[in-house]
Amino acid sequence: MRKPAVKTQPQLALSEDRAQQLADLFRLLGDTSRLRIVAACLQQPTAVSVIAERLELSLSLVSHHLRLLRAARIVRAERQGKNVFYAADDAHIRRVILDMLEHVAEARDED
Repeated sequence: MRKPAVKTQPQLALSEDRAQQLADLFRLLGDTSRLRIVAACLQQPTAVSVIAERLELSLSLVSHHLRLLRAARIVRAERQGKNVFYAADDAHIRRVILDMLEHVAEARDED
């Protein structure tokens, strides 16, 4: 009986600049408030006031974090009338967060 072929992943060679960019993204997501804000925006565009209320954070703090997340292209803003709605910038961000949540859940299940 043959063993299934193992797919090998290509070696990732990160330049110093690219490694710094990636580390900056992880640093931004390393803050629990910012991570919770991004998670609140994963399913659908969400108004700043709704995020603040759900997470029990001040509107000014949420706005500050969203400004940083937007500058890093982790979230994007969509204006609808007087309200600004935020969503995960793209499918990559959504996958990273959901994959890491799954990873954390698996680690707990193994304990």
